[in-house]
Amino acid sequence: VIASNWQGAYDATSYLISIGHTRIGIITGFMEIAAAVNRLEGYKAALSDHGIDYDPSLVYEGDFFQTDGFAGASALLDLPHPPTAIFASNDVAAFGVMDAIRSRGLRIPQDVSVIGFDDIPQAQHSFPKLTTVRQPLAQMGRIGAQMLLRRIANPDLPVQQLEVATELIIRDSCQPPKA
Repeated sequence: VIASNWQGAYDATSYLISIGHTRIGIITGFMEIAAAVNRLEGYKAALSDHGIDYDPSLVYEGDFFQTDGFAGASALLDLPHPPTAIFASNDVAAFGVMDAIRSRGLRIPQDVSVIGFDDIPQAQHSFPKLTTVRQPLAQMGRIGAQMLLRRIANPDLPVQQLEVATELIIRDSCQPPKA
């Protein structure tokens, strides 16, 4: 059972574009994991569909951890023309992004908007509250357990992959870029 990683990343990037961002950095997860690849592809597709050129300098290959979110945001913010928004491939990395932004005396979302992915419980309690892409984790777990039990009862069943929808959760960590 997987979430619609491509669609969720596409929606997150499109949202940032819809509020005026055109320089959007992304911090990926481990690129050996399909979810990380799909999220990067969704990001690229949204840029393309909105007429924004893909800039590889705005991509930092991360590992889904907070320390790498911090390192990635630091690298992106050190660019001569830094992004006005950063999309982290998961909420944990987004917390590292937020720490890096604050460590430079910048404000979220006034100076840099931040968006995550997963909607873990801490996302609604961070400051500011994190805009993120919700994966229905409990539903995914239930469906996965049901599929596993069916497979145990009948090992000859074909392997199936089920994709569930994601949902963009708009909170307080994004706003239009400064003029």
